[in-house]
Amino acid sequence: MTDDQNVSDSLGQEVQDGDSTSTNSGGVAIEEEGTILEESVIDEGATSGARLVVKRNGIEVEDMFDLNPPSVIGRFDPGVGPVDVDLGPLPEGVYVSRKHARISCEDGVWSIEDMGSSNGTFILRNGDFERVESVELSDGTEFALGNARFVFHLD
Repeated sequence: MTDDQNVSDSLGQEVQDGDSTSTNSGGVAIEEEGTILEESVIDEGATSGARLVVKRNGIEVEDMFDLNPPSVIGRFDPGVGPVDVDLGPLPEGVYVSRKHARISCEDGVWSIEDMGSSNGTFILRNGDFERVESVELSDGTEFALGNARFVFHLD
């Protein structure tokens, strides 16, 4: 292969072949002869195996958010900066603080922690919502951020 030839990686991106080994953003290493030394494609769609599903009128709806802990949940605001899970576009987003809560996972134990929100974080227990500062989450746990209701699911 000459210095002017290109090679396409597994993500369809072109990598300029040169005199030495190079690695593209997809993680494919290429030798000057064009032989692939190592291939480790990054799956940008990979998740932690947990997600939030919005619940409206007692029914889980199609709106869902994959979680990659730790995840800050809130509404984007230029003065505060980005959040990991932006609920601003949802109708319920008006009840959610800019940085409302953080979901984390340590040693396989998932939890949600209120970050000083105005409208609170609530967990559904025995049919009633209880305001919490921090609580463990398990598959199927229902909680609310202000008036926005969610179900936590593990895949």
